[in-house]
Amino acid sequence: MKMTITNPLRIGLRQERVIPPQCLVIFGASGDLTHRKLVPALFELFKQRRLPSEFAVIGCARRKWSDQEFRKKMEVGLKKKIKEEPIAWELFSNSLFYEPVDLQRPDDLIKLGQRLENIDRLKATHNNRTFYLSVSPNHYGSACKSLSEAGLLNDPKRSRLVIEKPFGRNFGSAQALNRLVQQCAQENQIFRIDHYLGKETVQNILVLRFANTIFEPIWNRNFISNVQITAAETVGVEDRAGYYETSGALRDMVQNHLTQLLAITAMEPPGHFDPEAIRNEKAKVLQAAKLADEIEPWNCCVRGQYELGGTNESPILGYINETGVNANSTTETYVAAKLFIDNWRWQGVPFYLRTGKRLAKRLSEVVLTFREAPVHLFDTAGINPTSNQLILRIQPNEGAEFCFEVKSPGSGMRSRPVEMEFSYDESFGEPSDEGYVRLLADAMLGDPTLFTRSDEVEAAWRLYTPLLELIEDSPWQLPINPYEARTWGPAASDDLLAKDGLLWRRP
Repeated sequence: MKMTITNPLRIGLRQERVIPPQCLVIFGASGDLTHRKLVPALFELFKQRRLPSEFAVIGCARRKWSDQEFRKKMEVGLKKKIKEEPIAWELFSNSLFYEPVDLQRPDDLIKLGQRLENIDRLKATHNNRTFYLSVSPNHYGSACKSLSEAGLLNDPKRSRLVIEKPFGRNFGSAQALNRLVQQCAQENQIFRIDHYLGKETVQNILVLRFANTIFEPIWNRNFISNVQITAAETVGVEDRAGYYETSGALRDMVQNHLTQLLAITAMEPPGHFDPEAIRNEKAKVLQAAKLADEIEPWNCCVRGQYELGGTNESPILGYINETGVNANSTTETYVAAKLFIDNWRWQGVPFYLRTGKRLAKRLSEVVLTFREAPVHLFDTAGINPTSNQLILRIQPNEGAEFCFEVKSPGSGMRSRPVEMEFSYDESFGEPSDEGYVRLLADAMLGDPTLFTRSDEVEAAWRLYTPLLELIEDSPWQLPINPYEARTWGPAASDDLLAKDGLLWRRP
């Protein structure tokens, strides 16, 4: 059963804000993120005519590239799109520049300041600058300090600072980093990025709840029995072993991406659609959230690590067999956790979060399961009717499904479950933008709605502190459970829900 928007218009659906004249400075421009995500996102904005003509990108790294070498390097991740639109790329690439910079060398930053002034005059960018830190998280603090000392963050109205995740490694380090960064720039200049919040379907959770009267009255403990939030990947660690070995799934995915999904799903309605009003409500959720068992946290969390899987013809390596991984590694590639939110709306409703690599299917979704009908009047295919579910698909196949019971054809009164589906691609005739497209545009617009504030970051780290301390101090209490690659994770994860008489959804 499909749903489509009423009288869908194939042209003119987008209502985009105008980005002011701008110079985007990317530190770490020789890294993977720049050519794989950032420059393609900027090129997409250019093709959609959302970038101003007064626009420039300056890539910065320690390598001694020229402007032309930088442009050639950026073509690598865009070969297909460039082939389709070579003229667009030629016009866009004329706005790409490069300046060798070592953030630890004050002289390099002086030269960068001079180059910025030249490009400001050449491109008429009006001294509006957005600095993007795509560098190692270990260098966030020193990079901010260097930019501040060079005077590049002095104007809070014209200079902004975008910081990639992870923002800290635990509660204490996040607090310390916040203090340092806020000494270098005002909070309204700081944009802590989480690319999940740039996804159209994540933002749609807000619209679904607060633009429709049918959902908000039942979006609470009286009608919802549990919530599952899943981010599953089919890929392994690939070439990120160096980072992943020091991070693991808890830091890499749960503390930021899944916890932000939880905050948006569980937040109270803001008084008005304003960045700070929305971020206030998200922060309240995270401050009220807690592990289901804070005294013995190992009872509400499962860690796993993928092992050899696949077939004899197409074997899949286990995590410890991946290049760059310690053969005795106890880094988790899978995490499942049970949380509660101590407030009036959600008291007693369990929130189950899970994420993992080398799982059976790639998907990210939020599943709200409603309470069963008080009396079962009709025969069903199973023992009991299937509980109603609202499934918010973040990726892939962005959209939503609503599962409910209907009468089966025939003379009897027998019910069966059906699904009503909404698809972004089918309803709007175009795929939704990749997350970085929206977030880069918002950063240059100075709109912090989809970026995390300092208190949100600290509350999220505080939430998982008991688990992080267990892993570091008493790892035997939160052991690694092996699971075969391309399955749905360790059996212990199923047991976590089985204690409550529940099952993970497996599309």
